[in-house]
Amino acid sequence: MSDFEIVTRTDFSDVTYLLEIRHPQMAKAAKPGQFVIVMEHEQGERIPLTIADFDRAKGTITLVIQAVGKTTREMQQNCKVGTHLHALVGPMGIPSHIGDAKKVVCVGGGLGVAPIYPQARAYKESGAYVIGVVGFRNKELMFWEDKFRACCDEFIVCTDDGSAGIKGLVTEGIKQSIAKHSDIDEVVAIGPPIMMKGCAEATRAHGIKTMVSLNPVMVDGTGMCGGCRVKIGEQVKFACVDGPDFDGHLVDFDDLMARLGRYKPTEKNALEAWKDSCRLRGTTADTIPPAHSH
Repeated sequence: MSDFEIVTRTDFSDVTYLLEIRHPQMAKAAKPGQFVIVMEHEQGERIPLTIADFDRAKGTITLVIQAVGKTTREMQQNCKVGTHLHALVGPMGIPSHIGDAKKVVCVGGGLGVAPIYPQARAYKESGAYVIGVVGFRNKELMFWEDKFRACCDEFIVCTDDGSAGIKGLVTEGIKQSIAKHSDIDEVVAIGPPIMMKGCAEATRAHGIKTMVSLNPVMVDGTGMCGGCRVKIGEQVKFACVDGPDFDGHLVDFDDLMARLGRYKPTEKNALEAWKDSCRLRGTTADTIPPAHSH
């Protein structure tokens, strides 16, 4: 039995859930921007997940996961307080360079909201003026508002339907920030590729340095498989060892999105096969544990 015990589980919505895992060494070593590779059980898939938070005093790391594919749905069903993960490797990737920026906009969209939090906190701790911009589809999907407000000097919420904050995409929050502040040193954006591409375009004309965190398919996390290669300007990089942070103005987002799209049929087949096996076992793949926190 591994000792990667799940000590907290919180369900933010029917698809988004938080796992806090006891791993004192990793909590001690983790830095903003890094990720882990998780295996839920011995035959499980290796999946990369960005570290959403770490608590050195408690000896825990926090992951916020969206149940979209077979493995993340399986984890949603099985990972409860007191259960253990089979394997947890990390922290991996190059930590985000916090540097000495005086004014920073930290942007998170959807699931990117969780991993942008340690970045915002680190910038605040370095003495920067931090503007947080987060985007959700609607108010019901919002989480961690209090955590962000505690480390952001300004905090802008954007929702697709206008049920909270301003109506629109996170790019609206970026535009508002640029209009209000002429001295922004850097924008950091984490979220789906299409969102990060929009953020990079929103800052390009203003010449504001924009860093993004890329999420291509990874297998081993050591640069050996080449599955996570991305085009950055004229160069090919491997997100797992050269990233995951890159200059958003140099990223070939269209190539990244095309590569991600190639795996969709395989992912769909794996999910359908898992649903079938659930039916055979007499469980339902759509059984969601009740929302709760510990």
